[in-house]
Amino acid sequence: MATLADVARRAGVSTATASRIINGSSKPVTEELRARVLAAVAELRYVPNAHAQMLARSNRNAVGVLVHDVSDPYFAEITRGLQRVATASGRLTIICNTFREPERELEYIDLLHAHQVAAIVVAGSGYLSSDAEQELDERMTAFEATGGRIAVIGRHHHASDAVLPANEEGGFLAGSHLFELGHTSVGVIAGPAALTTTADRLAGLHRAASAYGRSLNVVHSDFTRDGGEAATAELLAADPPVTAIAALNDSMAVGALAAMRTAGRLLSVIGYDDMPIARDVTPSLTSIRLPLTELGERAMQLALNPPPPNTPPRVETVSAELIRRESTWPVSQPR
Repeated sequence: MATLADVARRAGVSTATASRIINGSSKPVTEELRARVLAAVAELRYVPNAHAQMLARSNRNAVGVLVHDVSDPYFAEITRGLQRVATASGRLTIICNTFREPERELEYIDLLHAHQVAAIVVAGSGYLSSDAEQELDERMTAFEATGGRIAVIGRHHHASDAVLPANEEGGFLAGSHLFELGHTSVGVIAGPAALTTTADRLAGLHRAASAYGRSLNVVHSDFTRDGGEAATAELLAADPPVTAIAALNDSMAVGALAAMRTAGRLLSVIGYDDMPIARDVTPSLTSIRLPLTELGERAMQLALNPPPPNTPPRVETVSAELIRRESTWPVSQPR
């Protein structure tokens, strides 16, 4: 396999000159030299090293994306939007699964920084822990100091361009819907308590409970189908019994339906995010809709299109919407 030195020898130039021409450097060279180097590349069938090109070029062509778990339908939809914009801009997308581990996020930010990506989009929830957020903030700031761009989805400590889903508003809509149906004993199956997404959605539910003079029975678990099933089983054994369940994402809501089938009970259930599967389960799932693909698109657009110098971070809010289906009904009409 031909090397850069082989190309330089064939063209009669230094390796530095050959490298500048192959990697598209902005430093001027004569057309005669350029033609000789490119002819040598063709004759020797030289294949440039993509990583070396990325480091050599002043315009970085890769972007990093941090998600908690791309197999989660929530992040799959967001990633679709992120990649759509990145691909249209001719960028390579490097997707990193952090599995909700702050230490892993730090490692990936350092790795992406070392690879000199143009931008990093943090698509996963922020953390309530000030220590975890402080460390993440320091790594992001160091990346930005070398010319990188940061954009986040959701509430994070780091001051950067952000797209904020209306998580608190959506929680309020979910709670208000159940209380308006006459439910007085509502259980909540929530994700990990350490996440800002969990805290914000719960805050909206508590606001609704306060407005209607009600209380909530909250059980925390994983933001997964199995987590929802386990949390629901716990709620079904509660005293007094709940008549409705608010799940803080649709995967947990699907788990709630499974737990109820096992227990031979059927309660009103509302999910959150309105994933495609919400229409296909039985009963079809009432949910809080967030335009997840749009979230990803808008975050990547912010990351790739910097604002004018000395302007504050841009923050875009995406509203939530209640989508009523068959899984919720008035408490006076038990199923």
